[in-house]
Amino acid sequence: SLHLNDLSILLQMLQQKSGNIINMSSVASSIKGVVNRCVYSTSKAAVIGLTKSVAADFIEQGIRCNCICPGTVDTPSLRERIQARPNPEQALKDFLDRQKTGRMATAEEVAHLFVYLASDESAYMTGNAVIIDGGWSL
Repeated sequence: SLHLNDLSILLQMLQQKSGNIINMSSVASSIKGVVNRCVYSTSKAAVIGLTKSVAADFIEQGIRCNCICPGTVDTPSLRERIQARPNPEQALKDFLDRQKTGRMATAEEVAHLFVYLASDESAYMTGNAVIIDGGWSL
């Protein structure tokens, strides 16, 4: 849902005829089916659709919109979910076994992609779902 502040920001982008929106989706979406992640994946697929629609709707007003689709990222939240499993050691092994690179992404690696998409270096990009998953979706 949009908040009043979001509308204010969009109006400012329209007035200045430039803007850059970066959404967060996931590889667990329309990109890759993941067991037991139906609701999560459906919502993240919707973010990809929203990104493409916003990009198409506002391209002529100088506003671009992309989304980042990470795979498994080693975060405190993930570590908490792993620790909550009956066998945390096996749960961690299962997460790592599905990673073709043998490791999960770091939050910093995903942040670097945000910085790139926020920069003028990516000025020609809009409407993209950018995958950063260490090859998990291959």
